[in-house]
Amino acid sequence: MTIKSISINVGKALQVNALFMMLSVGVSIIYGMDSGFTPLLISCLITMIFGSFPLIFGKKAPQNSLQDGFITIVLSWLLSFIFGMLPYVLWGGEFTLMNAWFESVSGYTTTGSTILTDIERLPKSLLFWRSSTHFIGGLGVIIFLLLILPDASPFKLKLSHLELSAITKDGYRYKSSKTVRVITSVYLGLTAVGILSLWLAGMDIFDAVNHSFSTVATGGFSTRNTSIMYYDSTAINIVLMILMTLSAMHFGLIYAIFATRSLKPMGQSINRYYLSAILVLSVMVTISLMGKGGYDSFGKAVVASSFQVISYITTTGFGQSDNSAWPVLANALLLFAAFHCGCSGSTTGGIKADRMFIAFKAIGGEFKKRLAPSSIFRTKIGSSAVPEETVSSVFLYIVLYIAVLFLSFIAVLFTGAEIGDAFSGVLASIGNVGPGIGSLGTMGNYAAQPEAAKFIYTLDMFMGRLEIFPILIVISMLFKRER
Repeated sequence: MTIKSISINVGKALQVNALFMMLSVGVSIIYGMDSGFTPLLISCLITMIFGSFPLIFGKKAPQNSLQDGFITIVLSWLLSFIFGMLPYVLWGGEFTLMNAWFESVSGYTTTGSTILTDIERLPKSLLFWRSSTHFIGGLGVIIFLLLILPDASPFKLKLSHLELSAITKDGYRYKSSKTVRVITSVYLGLTAVGILSLWLAGMDIFDAVNHSFSTVATGGFSTRNTSIMYYDSTAINIVLMILMTLSAMHFGLIYAIFATRSLKPMGQSINRYYLSAILVLSVMVTISLMGKGGYDSFGKAVVASSFQVISYITTTGFGQSDNSAWPVLANALLLFAAFHCGCSGSTTGGIKADRMFIAFKAIGGEFKKRLAPSSIFRTKIGSSAVPEETVSSVFLYIVLYIAVLFLSFIAVLFTGAEIGDAFSGVLASIGNVGPGIGSLGTMGNYAAQPEAAKFIYTLDMFMGRLEIFPILIVISMLFKRER
């Protein structure tokens, strides 16, 4: 393990955070030097100084190993959480130390859960910083680092393969530098389209920027206490539903559509499965709302169900209606959407549609084998056979994911949280969804949760964002080093 190389690369990640803090300071100046100016300026200077130390005293990083890559990823995220909470702590208000940590982790991991009971009390500069943590976390702290590393750097290749899971790259394989450009160009392009579309749909420019940051990052932080319900606009609902759906698709697929000027890539089997899941869940929730949800208008029920299904399955977590009053079946379907989630190669969290699709295909193949033992069946995506090791890794991840979910649920119950809050809170946290059901639903918040429970939720957010394995690998490395 090379401390020098790790510190230099983590320092660069901190510089990225300092840059966005400086942009937030600029927002404060634009809006008349609001109360966020001093906290953001001090935080920016502290973050910039700490990020600069490794660059000043170690201008040239030595050769990096695979272990260095894992530690760089985990440390970059952890230190971003810590320095990202500084503006909240210095501003005060509802931001106790634990609440500031929760809001920071929720922002960077693009979870979108909040401890705030009055979001609109925050100054615009702090609201912009809050949305910026989504923007940074959505593209990925490491992707920002990859953007500033030389194309020829062998560490760039290692980091790109570590930050993006193997399943992410299936079907759209590019070289390291190409992968970074594809992700970045699609991410920035969707963000720009989102800002323009939301502004044309009726949002003011400040809200359009913040909500576009949140949507493309599939985060969910809003500038309004009642989230998207505040606008009561069909145009805004439609724009956000389309943008959320696209943001949870494989970025390589979106890039291929524009590169080939053809919609043919949309027919990829996993993408069809993902869109079908949205359609089926939306229909089922609509039926539930029309039956016992108190909706007397079919059109309103369709919009409410479609928006919330898309919001949950893409892990964005915006609220277009208050799901705390919805029937049990409708909320159960939303929780399944939060477990299922969007596609690999996007900013979404959760199990991922890719893994769910492969798992369902493999289970179907197992049934066929039992019916015809002498036959040979292979799990396929389209016309391509999925290697057995990939199928095994998919089931391994799903089992590990469920194990972490169960252990976290038990741990949160020990803190004194209600059983419904504990389950939906853990599921929403590890899936990076944000809202759950009941008091933690679309119009709720995590302010009243026990302090220890909030900390467990943040651990789940972190593990969900990094897909568990990198964190376990680093912990394993530290234990081995200790021994």
